[in-house]
Amino acid sequence: MAKVYQIFLVVFVIFIGINVYALDWEIGILHQYNTKFVFSIVAGIIGVMLVYVLSTWSKISSKRG
Repeated sequence: MAKVYQIFLVVFVIFIGINVYALDWEIGILHQYNTKFVFSIVAGIIGVMLVYVLSTWSKISSKRG
């Protein structure tokens, strides 16, 4: 995995961790106060998936060319 992908992977994982820590578990995940953190967690998960896809594509293209 290229250094750029590793850096973004670490950033997204830290981002997800901070938002999970910021959630108020007492009032529930879907409470209005927690929705901004839930959206941020989902965005971080999508970012991790995109890093994985881009890394895989770069490995495939380097094998072909």
